Amino acid sequence: MSVIMALRLKGDAAKFEEYAQAHPEMAEIKDDAVEHGVIAHRFFASLDGNEVIIVDEWPDPESFKAFFEKNQPRIGELMGGAGVEPAGDPEFWRVLDTPDKHGWGELSS
Repeated sequence: MSVIMALRLKGDAAKFEEYAQAHPEMAEIKDDAVEHGVIAHRFFASLDGNEVIIVDEWPDPESFKAFFEKNQPRIGELMGGAGVEPAGDPEFWRVLDTPDKHGWGELSS
C-alpha cells in the first residue's frame, strides 16, 4: 500500500515558484527521489500565496525517510534560497478505498 506524504512550508509561494524556475538543479533532487521510489511529486500553493505544500506518493514512509535523510542538506539549501521553511514535520496518509474516488491515476489502497 502506497502512502501520501504531505509537508507544509511557510513562505511566499510566488517567490518559491520563481526560485524553482531559476534553479533547474531541483530536478536532480527529484531524480534521486525517483531512485528512492517516489511515485508522484507536486508542489501546491495556498490561495493566499503564503504557504506551499509538498504532496508526494511513496511506496512507504521508510522510502521517503531514506531519500530525505540523504538529501536534507540540499533540500534545506534550496528552501532557504527560496525563502520558505517547514511549518511542521512530514505527515503520512494512507489512501482510503471508497467508491467515489476519481482521478490521480490508481493510487494503491
